[in-house]
Parts: sequence; structure tokens; C-alpha cells
Amino acid sequence: MLKTQMVLAADSPSPVLPNIPEVIVGLIAFLLLLWLLAKFAVPRFEKLYEERAAKIEGGIEKAEQAQAEAEKARAEYKAQLADAFTEAAKIRDDARLEAERIKEELKAEAQDEAARIIAQGHAALQAQKAQIVAELRAELGRNSVELASRIVGESLEDEARRRGTVDRFLAELGTANGAGK
Repeated sequence: MLKTQMVLAADSPSPVLPNIPEVIVGLIAFLLLLWLLAKFAVPRFEKLYEERAAKIEGGIEKAEQAQAEAEKARAEYKAQLADAFTEAAKIRDDARLEAERIKEELKAEAQDEAARIIAQGHAALQAQKAQIVAELRAELGRNSVELASRIVGESLEDEARRRGTVDRFLAELGTANGAGK
């Protein structure tokens, strides 16, 4: 039995050494697989890789362009905002100056109006004074004539005489006041 087992072991392939025809067929199949991959699969993968790289690069370029445009728009916005603040400050200053000018005009108009009212008041006072002086002269004249007629004992009814006497009396009175001052 031992001999039969050895013979069987000699006829059977060695588990350590590979079978040469199988190695050749495996090598041919492997080379055929490599050639098919190199011929069809690798170019497709390369094409897909290039397309993907182009998309990524295009996306990066678009993102950089968008970022540049955003920065440009931001700079324009800041410039417009600064211009708006400058314009607002100018408008505010112009409004202040205009308000001051209007205030000065109104003040001048008010002063002119006050001066006009004061002048009218003075004129009215002068007119009233003249009227009061005239009334007082007439009253003084009547009182003087009546007093003089009582003192003299004669009637001073004659208008011309009476006026002359009153005017003379008032003139003397005016000169006495003028000399007293």
C-alpha cells in the first residue's frame, strides 16, 4: 500500500509546483485582459478624468470670476455708500446754511417790521400829541377868554379879538417855557 500511495503521489501534480499549461493559459488570459483594459477601459477612464478635471477647473474659474465680480460689486457698493454719506453730509450742511440764511432774513424782516411799527407808533403819538395840544390850546383859549372877561369885566365875544388874545397869550407862554428850559 505504501507503494501504491507513492505511485499515486508521483502521478499527481505537485501542490507546490504549478501546472505549466495552466500558467501559460492564465498568462495569456491576463495579457489579453491587460490589452482590453488598455485599449478600451483606460482611454474611457482618462477621458472621464479629463472631463471631470475640466469641469472642476471650470468651476474653480467660475468661482474665482464670481468672487472677483462680488469683490468688484462690494467695492462699488462701498464707493456708492461713501458717496451717499458725502452727499447726505453736503445736503445737511446746505440745509443748515439755508436755515441760517432764512433765519437771518426773518430776523431782518422782523427788525424792519418792528422799526416800521415803532415809526408808525411815533407818528401816531406825534399826531395825537398835536391833536391834544390843539385841543388843549382851544380849551386853554376858552378858559383864558372866560377868565379874562371875568377879570376885565367885559365880554370878549368877538372871535377875532378873542383869537388874537389867545394866540398872544400862548406865544408869551411858549417863550416863557422856551426860556425856562
